[in-house]
Amino acid sequence: MSMTLLETNLRPGSLPKRSGKVRDVYDLGEKLLLVATDRISAFDWVMPNGIPDKGRVLTALTAYWFDYLKVANHLISTDVVDAGLDLAPAERETLEGRVMVVRKARVVPFECVVRGFLAGSAWKEYRASGTVCGIALRSGLLESDQIEPIFTPATKAETGHDENISFETMAGAVGKEVAETLQSMSVEVYRIAADHAARRGLILADTKFEWGFDEETGELLLVDEELTPDSSRYWSRDAYRPGGSQPSFDKQFVRDWLETTGWDKASPPPRLPEDVVAKTRGKYVEAFERLTGRAFSWK
Repeated sequence: MSMTLLETNLRPGSLPKRSGKVRDVYDLGEKLLLVATDRISAFDWVMPNGIPDKGRVLTALTAYWFDYLKVANHLISTDVVDAGLDLAPAERETLEGRVMVVRKARVVPFECVVRGFLAGSAWKEYRASGTVCGIALRSGLLESDQIEPIFTPATKAETGHDENISFETMAGAVGKEVAETLQSMSVEVYRIAADHAARRGLILADTKFEWGFDEETGELLLVDEELTPDSSRYWSRDAYRPGGSQPSFDKQFVRDWLETTGWDKASPPPRLPEDVVAKTRGKYVEAFERLTGRAFSWK
């Protein structure tokens, strides 16, 4: 198992950088460099220790999906050499498998969420009102029941939770034509990915896409990560039982352990124990291997 990478600091002071919950993003001028670290978050907090190889799994799986989907996207290369930076050998080795060199895009300021199963915040809203993001669903559905895929956009939050909004709210911000294009493209990509996942024994319960417009050509592009355990809810088809929550291929072990610690979720979280780290890494790797049909390995 390789070392855990929690932060990068390339050319400090000279290369513009911003950081999200997982990725460090460097401005290369005409391009961006996205570095997927091993940070992991839960309950709106980044944990003090990460999950070894998580960033490499996310990068490899995103590259796999970009190639599989054949949808216009921002990816130029996953080779750190193509960033054009003069890196020391140790820096280059640390970054290998974690980077995406991408085209710059004017990112749509909304998460394009598609749900094919009733889970999470969608289940909570349905149980309270019979709707999901204002969309009325038939009565009598159970938690985790399959539904016709629906588009439920959300605000983008750098910290804290994304908030579900109506299609009309999104259309009011970006224009009806753009909103309708994002809706149809997101649902189409979800259906393709869900069909593929099903053939690999997985259920793609829901996922969120990010889209942007190429800064030079105006072409609509898929951007950021796609269809990873961080941005999607995957379940095992064999273990699927509607009527309750389902085991998922993401940070579930982290959340479950935190709930047993007495942590108040208002102060810095405790360090994750080694067994929780190992089990969580195992789930990310299993998701990659089942979806791609390839073994995950890293030197």
